Amino acid sequence: MYWYRLRAALPLIGAIMLAVFFSACKPDARDNGHLKYFDLKDYFIKDSARLTKENKIVFKTVTHNGVSESKKVHIANWGGELNLFKDADINKPAWKDSYKIIDEDSILVYRAKKPNSMKVREILINKTKEKIKWILIYNKTPENTWLGLKIPSLYQTSERLIYFPDSLYIIERVQRVKLIGTNVYKIRGEIIK
Repeated sequence: MYWYRLRAALPLIGAIMLAVFFSACKPDARDNGHLKYFDLKDYFIKDSARLTKENKIVFKTVTHNGVSESKKVHIANWGGELNLFKDADINKPAWKDSYKIIDEDSILVYRAKKPNSMKVREILINKTKEKIKWILIYNKTPENTWLGLKIPSLYQTSERLIYFPDSLYIIERVQRVKLIGTNVYKIRGEIIK
């Protein structure tokens, strides 16, 4: 009996799912045809392609809980290496009005209006008309809430991402997992000229 009712409702359920899917497929947040925020995703896609083409040697240090290993390497997949930077792009339709924009001198700042509900808390970009000098990104796991109540999280991750084109990138991550403990990771890549 229940199967018959469900079968009768399937076309309606399918139509609702398609509507939700296509409404979520908006590629980015646009304001009068232009991206509202700096296009981090496009910037790091292009810079990854440039770095891959240049194929410079990188002095890379990876640290996990205070234990470090360093070596000179060629990064074959810069897109993967800088993926955390690219993923910090805030040009999503749902986030269109979620960030305060501060543009002073050569520093552009995007700061989350409700930081506890956003993973990307703050982005700072030092740029001139010609080029970007550096990018700094702060990420943190958003708080879990249900019906306005804060729900304890099983894990908490915070990240600091630093990027100087042509010279240096740093990825710092602190991950706290209940019952397991804290892990501190750091990747530092110095691009050798």
